[in-house]
Amino acid sequence: MNDRRIERRNPFLWACFFVVMYGVGTAANGGDATRGREHLLMHAYLPADFDQEVFDELWTTWEEPLRERAARAPIAERRRMAMDRYGLTPHPDDPSRSLQYVVGADGAWTMSCLACHQGQVQGRAIPGVPNSTYALETLTEEVRAVKVRQRKAFGHMDLGSLLLPLGTTVGTTNAVIFGVALMRHRDADLAIVQRPPRFDLLHHDMDAPAWWHYRRRKSLYVDGFAAKGHRVLMQFLLVKENGPEKFRDWEDEFRDIEAWIAALEPPRWPGAIDAALAERGRGVFGRHCAECHGTYGADGGYPERLVPLAEIATDPVRLQSLSEADRAALNASWFGHFGAERRAADVDLPAREAGTGYVAPPLDGVWATAPYLHNGSVPTLWHLLHPDARPVVWRRSATGYDDRRVGLEVEERDVMPAEKLPPAERRRFFDTRKPGKSAAGHDFPAALDDAEKAAVLEYLKTL
Repeated sequence: MNDRRIERRNPFLWACFFVVMYGVGTAANGGDATRGREHLLMHAYLPADFDQEVFDELWTTWEEPLRERAARAPIAERRRMAMDRYGLTPHPDDPSRSLQYVVGADGAWTMSCLACHQGQVQGRAIPGVPNSTYALETLTEEVRAVKVRQRKAFGHMDLGSLLLPLGTTVGTTNAVIFGVALMRHRDADLAIVQRPPRFDLLHHDMDAPAWWHYRRRKSLYVDGFAAKGHRVLMQFLLVKENGPEKFRDWEDEFRDIEAWIAALEPPRWPGAIDAALAERGRGVFGRHCAECHGTYGADGGYPERLVPLAEIATDPVRLQSLSEADRAALNASWFGHFGAERRAADVDLPAREAGTGYVAPPLDGVWATAPYLHNGSVPTLWHLLHPDARPVVWRRSATGYDDRRVGLEVEERDVMPAEKLPPAERRRFFDTRKPGKSAAGHDFPAALDDAEKAAVLEYLKTL
């Protein structure tokens, strides 16, 4: 196996960080959670995206006055600025490297699953929290520009992004369509098949789910069409460099990775909570929300209910983008154990039909998972509870958190700015009028009065 792993400059510090932040243990699937996290941080499963020389020259593509500030900054500060710009989290062992990329001893940077599933909230790295600041489209554009200047070959992301949009808003990705496009060129056994590209793909942006919800679900994806399992987690490795034999070689490692994901715990709300108000909110939640989102505490349970689109009324593009044939192809392949696990998640949900609605997610640690809805269109829990007040256009602050409304600190607008913006700046605005980005739907809280909404908001902090 061609294995490229990062050089650990301080193994003791790295190990302490790992144990404190991510835990240890062996899961029911036979995987080892300790090894799983190590695989994600140290094993490059994909071809490299760029090298250190490219990363250190990215600042030359930035707009003014940021470029001038970077030009005057020492290299360590310039690297920190790059991390901030692209939504990357510094590695605890070496702040010049990123938790979202495997950085090899040769200086090669390779994207890992943590690119979308390792973010920060209130400046704190939380294992498994969605990376709501990841600027993948901007990073790839600027990497490509530097490579042209340095006369370096394009990688798979540089070329792929010329055909598939990577994400029109910072913090969201076109990940579902990545999977469809990659599976297009494989048979059920994952052998590479030469087929013409598809031009009927319906591109759209998605908000990554919180990984600590994995343990509570029986299915994966917002429409719940695939039974969860370590193999399904591997589908985004389907680049041409990875033949079927690599998936077999790496299967045990992904058992470990699944074990680590399943061991994650939701983070606790870091501030004060009004206990009396939260207790009132628990009652309101139980009467109005628990049917779909479950109950919490020692005797809690999660129904994993698929809510029909006509009932939930949120943006339909995600359902429209994935045909029944696309769903069937994944489930009938090696990823779905050749159909043996198809609809395994329906054991407790006999009425489910993939493609008819969205699965109501668990709400453990929901305070940390902003923005909300499957497309990331609602910036705070307060906005989720006040459907009529959701902003048409919003832009988050760089790292700000809104403790009062519980979610992203945002600037709200009725329209996009009139002036022409650089692409990187334009992607920092979320325009809910765009296809696939609607903030409509999930208007159930309209049945609550303001006091009930305030109580539910306080209760959600306790989950």
